[in-house]
Amino acid sequence: MTASSPFAQEDSPPQLQRQDSPQGGLLRLTGRWTVSRLVQPQVWGPLMQQLEELEELDATQTLTWDLRGVQRLDHIGAQLLWNHWGRRWPDALLTTKAQRAVLERVARFSALRPARPRASLWQRFTAFGALVWRVVDHCLDMTRLLGQLLLDIVRLARAPREGPWRDVTGHIYHIGSTALPITALVGFLIGLVLAYLTSQQLKQFGADAFIVNILGLSLIRELGPMLAAILVAGRSGSAITAQIGVMRVTEELDAMRVMGIPLGFRLVMPRAFALALVMPLIAVWTTLAALGGGMLAADLSMGLSPTFFLNNLPRAVQAANLTLAMGKSVVFGFLIALIGCHYGLRVKPNTESLGQGTTASVVTSITVVILVDALFAVVFKNVGI
Repeated sequence: MTASSPFAQEDSPPQLQRQDSPQGGLLRLTGRWTVSRLVQPQVWGPLMQQLEELEELDATQTLTWDLRGVQRLDHIGAQLLWNHWGRRWPDALLTTKAQRAVLERVARFSALRPARPRASLWQRFTAFGALVWRVVDHCLDMTRLLGQLLLDIVRLARAPREGPWRDVTGHIYHIGSTALPITALVGFLIGLVLAYLTSQQLKQFGADAFIVNILGLSLIRELGPMLAAILVAGRSGSAITAQIGVMRVTEELDAMRVMGIPLGFRLVMPRAFALALVMPLIAVWTTLAALGGGMLAADLSMGLSPTFFLNNLPRAVQAANLTLAMGKSVVFGFLIALIGCHYGLRVKPNTESLGQGTTASVVTSITVVILVDALFAVVFKNVGI
């Protein structure tokens, strides 16, 4: 919809003329304030510059806007003026009846959103209390799950033949063997990049041979196990949560309870055993791939042959670092499996909860892996160095 002025006789581009007086400024608008005119580059640029200059005058003097000389005003032109006015009516405005109708329609549908009320102190306190209660609830469930796992291990020790060994071997295959390609690829690329960047710095000091110490210690002690744990957490930890969560959605967990099948013994313990057993092997595999990438980069960028690298690696890195890395990997695998099962058992019987639980499981697993790795680094800072 457009509004025409009876005072205009010829078709002209939109213009804005300012006249200053002791009582204030008078702004006369003329021409066609329509989208077909406003989109023209030779019109839009100067007009916007004029409007920007007027923003400084709005705070210093009273401005009277006279729109009666406008030939035609459509909703785009009215929206431009309304936005310039700060989405509120100016102190003095002269318009025709049709122009006023267009401006009022734009104002009605472009009203400022009401500001969100600030939360009161009591609301913040209750929100913090709810957060603390959720954390406590997770800790209680995790403690209950860990206690049940210990009881299941005691039961397995009393009757080993009744253990779910086929489930354990199946999880070892799905978690371990199928993860070898991706962990090898990522480990190789990480070792390649790390060695290349390190070599650029060592060349400046003529310390090329020390790349073996840096790569060996960093990859074997820290990056190899942690990188493998992060990949397994994202790949297998999410799968564990999704598997158990789907069983909740399809009511298989309820059926197992009715049949008297213990959930911890058949679902949690096999996955915990499998991950704790396979994580050190995946960590060694990832570390070897990373060392291979490091040797390749050292040979290409520094001329250090793989034979030199392999001969100096045992002298640069003590065996205690490998032992520490394997011990960390066992803890990583156990925690990833426990967190995955924890969030899987907490899934509600709907698909939205399944997605949220899987996401929370991956994020929590990766966070816990990094925190535990930092704890190991502080506690065993004097081991193998």
